[in-house]
Amino acid sequence: MRAIIFDFDGLIMDTETATFEAWREIYAEHGQPLTLETWAQCVGSDFGAYDPKRELEKLAGRELDWEPIHAERRKRVMAILSAYDALPGVRDRLREADELKLPCAVASSSPRWWVEQWLKHLGLLEAFQNITCLEDTGRAKPDPGLFQRAAGKLGVPGGEIVVLEDSLNGLRAAHAAQMRCVVVPCAVTAHLDFDGAWRRHASLADFEFAGFAQTP
Repeated sequence: MRAIIFDFDGLIMDTETATFEAWREIYAEHGQPLTLETWAQCVGSDFGAYDPKRELEKLAGRELDWEPIHAERRKRVMAILSAYDALPGVRDRLREADELKLPCAVASSSPRWWVEQWLKHLGLLEAFQNITCLEDTGRAKPDPGLFQRAAGKLGVPGGEIVVLEDSLNGLRAAHAAQMRCVVVPCAVTAHLDFDGAWRRHASLADFEFAGFAQTP
């Protein structure tokens, strides 16, 4: 292992729960339920496989005026996240990576402004050698392009990189990029079966990178 690639949403910061709650409220306002099982389909993606807007209009049987709905949703999400810190273990693992001289990168299906804004909020932007986002490849996970581009910037072969992910789309992207994947599910994805993960942990605080050398 010569480098680490972190996902962002749901792994470094619990943006996934805030986003899900905001969408769940929108669905409830239109008399429709939104379950974690349904929402988990789009975690880590660009809503290609599951579009909550299209699905809600189908359930409601009519087109909706999305501009005010999205404005209120964004306001709600920002208010929730402004009080959040990094998830447990994130700062510990970044300190350990620095001590072990393991370069770290972020590869996210979210836009750059979103990822960098919250990394600055957490004071973690400088902890990463590079950040690769949706506009860098134009393809969200499970496409492997984000991980491959991040690896290229690091100058490290995929087989010598460990990916940290919280979503099925992220796990699939890591497999496609031929990288080992440690899955740390967030609250929104904890119910999923991450078959094929190299390792699975409940939190980034539950392991150390130094212990990976003993894992086949």
